[in-house]
Amino acid sequence: MWTQEMQTNYFFGYRLKIGLIVIIIMVLGFFTESQGTAHYGEDSVGSFPYFEYNVPRNVTTVVGQTAFLHCRVEQLGDKAVSWIRKRDLHILTAGILTYTSDQRFQVIRPDKSENWTLQIKFPQERDAGIYECQVNTEPKMSLAFQLNVVEAKAHILGPADLYVKTGSALALTCILSQGPHDLGTIFWYKGSNLIEYKEVEENELDIAPRIRLKTEWTEQLTSRLTIEKLMPTDSGNYSCVPTMADTASVNVHVINGEHPAAMQHGNANTASPCALSVNLLISLYCTLATIYTSTIDGFR
Repeated sequence: MWTQEMQTNYFFGYRLKIGLIVIIIMVLGFFTESQGTAHYGEDSVGSFPYFEYNVPRNVTTVVGQTAFLHCRVEQLGDKAVSWIRKRDLHILTAGILTYTSDQRFQVIRPDKSENWTLQIKFPQERDAGIYECQVNTEPKMSLAFQLNVVEAKAHILGPADLYVKTGSALALTCILSQGPHDLGTIFWYKGSNLIEYKEVEENELDIAPRIRLKTEWTEQLTSRLTIEKLMPTDSGNYSCVPTMADTASVNVHVINGEHPAAMQHGNANTASPCALSVNLLISLYCTLATIYTSTIDGFR
């Protein structure tokens, strides 16, 4: 049988075990709560949305060529992305939905992508301006994009009417300087016919072709058309036709023999600078002589 002392020791040991278990549970709970709080803090800071700034934010396009404004938002979470037109604060898109009756505007977002691209079809010069990519955080996040819309036009150097002699060479240079970085390419037409040419490498020993074309892409797009040993049949309208700009043209007249100076300058009444200078001197001399003669007669 249990004595009073044995019962006391039993209950004391039992309570001691229960107390130790409670203390262990409390300590484990404290560490678990501390680690959970730290983890929550890291997640709450790290998961906050932010913009990717390594995207073009000054975009230039030509009239009629579709424009794209690329907005990349990392760690969006449950937030939404909207596109706003700055000049009138018009909401163009919210999420994947479009909030304008202008069907040229649309947001492109591949599934599970961080890219929210505003697409503008058939842009006009009036569409130029600032567009904002916004995230509905508190406070609101926004990133501005500048859209430039230009009307690119090709330009052929020289007069609109060009006179050249039979047997000489014709050199036409077409320049396209406005527009986006990708300016496309340039084709040459005589009338409605595409001019065919042969590209010859510098190390080729063949005789150079009569028609050559050289196109260079730098800060501007330059195309040079050269036709050797001109014939009267080479006369006509030559057009520089870019893929991303308006056309430019020039009228070429291939003539026999020397061309009159009046036709060269396009004005039959145009005199050379030398002739103008001689006439001016003669007129001045006659005026001075008349004044001198009148003065002498007055003294007499």
